[in-house]
Amino acid sequence: MKRITSLVLSGVLCLGLLAGCGGGTSSAPSSNPSSGTNSAAPSENTPTELSGTVNTDGSTSMESVVKALAEAFMEANPDVTVNYSGTGSGTGIESATAGTCDIGLSSRALEDAEKSSGAVENIVALDGVAVVVNPNNGVEDLTVEQIAQIFKGEITNWSELGGADGQIAVFGREAGSGTRGAFEEIVGVKDACKYTNEYSSTGDVIGNVASNPNGIGYASLSAVNNSVKAVKVGGVAPSEATVLDGTYAIQRPFVMVTKEGAELSPAAQAFLDFSMSADAADIIAAAGAVSANG
Repeated sequence: MKRITSLVLSGVLCLGLLAGCGGGTSSAPSSNPSSGTNSAAPSENTPTELSGTVNTDGSTSMESVVKALAEAFMEANPDVTVNYSGTGSGTGIESATAGTCDIGLSSRALEDAEKSSGAVENIVALDGVAVVVNPNNGVEDLTVEQIAQIFKGEITNWSELGGADGQIAVFGREAGSGTRGAFEEIVGVKDACKYTNEYSSTGDVIGNVASNPNGIGYASLSAVNNSVKAVKVGGVAPSEATVLDGTYAIQRPFVMVTKEGAELSPAAQAFLDFSMSADAADIIAAAGAVSANG
C-alpha cells in the first residue's frame, strides 16, 4: 500500500511540474508578426508624415510665387499635393471665407468689409505693380500723376509725354482683380479709368501691350518678361530692392487668405507656415517678389 501511495504522489508532482512549464510558455511574447504583443507603442515624439491635398484659389498675379512655393513644399512632402487655381483675388477671398478652398490668394490688402466677413490676412510677400509699355516705346519714365492722367484719359497721345505720335491704348484687368484694385487705389484712379480693353489675366495684359506699339498696362513685377518694358516711376525702376526699401511707389502685398475660426488641415497649415517662414524667402525672390517674412 505504501508503494502505491508513493507512486500516486510522484505522478501528481510530475503533472504539477508540467503545468508550470506550460504556463511559462504561454506568457512569453508571441513571435507572430500579426500579434500586437510584440509591437512597440509609437512614441509621442515620432514625426507624422503629412499627406492630403491643399487647394489654393485666387490671384493670377501670385501664380509664379505660389507655384514655386508649392513645388518646394511638395518636394519635401511627397504625399501632399498643392493645387493652384487662378480665378482672381475677389473670388479667392470669397472661396476662403466660404470654405470652398483651403487658402485664398489676394494680390491686394483685404478690405475692412472682407475682414468683418471672416477673412484673415496672412501677408506672404510684397510685389511691385509695374507699368508696362511696348519695348519700342521711347518713353522711359513717368510720374504717378502722369500715369493717373493716362489712365483717366486726360493724356491720350504719347507725343504729350515726349514719345512718338500715337494714340495711347490703355489696357487693364477686369473688375475684381487684385492687381487692378491695388493699382487704381495707389495711383488714385479708382473707378475713373478709361480702358481701351480689360482682360481677365495678367498674361493677357502683357501680351496685348507687347503686340501694340502704343499700348500701356500694369502687371505684377513677378510676371513681367522681355516682351514688354517696365517704365520707371518718378525716376525709380521697379525691382526687388526698390520694393523692399519702399522707394518704388506702386507696390502691394501678396496675401494668403484664411477664414477666422476655421481650422486648416495639417497639410494646409504646414504649407501656410512654410510660405510665411524665412525658409521661403529665397524661393519667393526667385519667383520675382519680396518675402515679407525673410
